[in-house]
Amino acid sequence: MADEKDAPAPAVGTAASGAGAKPAAAAEGSGLTRRGFMKWTLPVGWTAFSAACASSLVATARFLFPNVLFEPPQSFKAGFPGEYNVGEVDTRWKDAFGVWIVRQADGFYALIAVCTHLGCSPNWLPAENKFKCPCHGSGFYMSGINFEGPAPRPLERARIYLADDGQIVVDKSVKFQQEKGEWEKAEAFLKA
Repeated sequence: MADEKDAPAPAVGTAASGAGAKPAAAAEGSGLTRRGFMKWTLPVGWTAFSAACASSLVATARFLFPNVLFEPPQSFKAGFPGEYNVGEVDTRWKDAFGVWIVRQADGFYALIAVCTHLGCSPNWLPAENKFKCPCHGSGFYMSGINFEGPAPRPLERARIYLADDGQIVVDKSVKFQQEKGEWEKAEAFLKA
């Protein structure tokens, strides 16, 4: 018995191993070796890692360039005073610039087309001679003063003046509020 423990085991693939020689030879012949496995998985792994790094780099670069909101200019030329009829509200600038220009016998003023209730865009109703907000029913006279609905204050006026070439210029970046007494300022009304 002591001789059996000290005897070396037969080598794999030799005739002494007997039946164990065929499965070892079959495993080597199948082509799935450690070296073959690493030959294909390492490039695939590095490609996936590189793609992940590239996508995070693109996301970081995109973060550095914020979204831009393109809005119409705050100041624009609205034509010559002779193009406007006395006693009428001109609605041609509402869609493009959000402004109505009102012509009275003594001059012009520009009303900003934003309801003072919740910021909706009112409509001019010439048959009723008023501005009417479609959202909650606020009503405003031609002057911009509120008289019905939940609007807490009158419409705001924009700065209006004549340019050097004689055209009317409306500047929405300067607003005038009636309740603060700003409608009395010179730039809130253009005298004809």
